[in-house]
Amino acid sequence: MFRKLHDPGPQAVTIFIDGRPVAAELGESVAAVLLRQQEGWSRTTPVSQSPRAPYCMMGVCFECLVEIDGQGSVQSCLTPVAAGMRIARQQGRRSLSA
Repeated sequence: MFRKLHDPGPQAVTIFIDGRPVAAELGESVAAVLLRQQEGWSRTTPVSQSPRAPYCMMGVCFECLVEIDGQGSVQSCLTPVAAGMRIARQQGRRSLSA
């Protein structure tokens, strides 16, 4: 499990991961916050439902896909946190909206 090396101080904001409030620091990625959680995964695979976690942290591998503020399949490694952001881990196969 990962942890922050410093106190975020005045840069601290609250985001919500699967409905739970989590402290984050402005400027860090959603993936970095996910990796600090007890369950550091971001999505499950469509076939086996096995959990997957952020891997490359630069937008190449797509292992970090999450739902952010109602929009699915967002790369969490490329998305900076914002106050009040609502993040949901993606479960299995995604459906396409019309």
